[in-house]
Amino acid sequence: MKITEQEVRYVAGLANLNLSDAEVARFLGDLDQILEHIGKLNELDTGIAAPMSQVLYEAEDTATLRPDVPVPPLGNQAALANAPDSGAGYFKVPQVIER
Repeated sequence: MKITEQEVRYVAGLANLNLSDAEVARFLGDLDQILEHIGKLNELDTGIAAPMSQVLYEAEDTATLRPDVPVPPLGNQAALANAPDSGAGYFKVPQVIER
């Protein structure tokens, strides 16, 4: 399975990464090896594995790891109590993505 340079640049763009030509070449090889390995895994016969089986213990399909107990929500004031900067009921954070 071959991945193209254009696909590497597309994925980098989705992740807001500006890659140099050397980095694109490196990731091209790395991603190609990963996809090749996934292709090999897809060749395995998984017919004996039960869909959505729990690997931690044997239990019913509806089993959970702990009881689901409803609790009252934290509340806006309590959530913002230790925030370094807040306003209008929201956390304020510096802008990190510019597009």
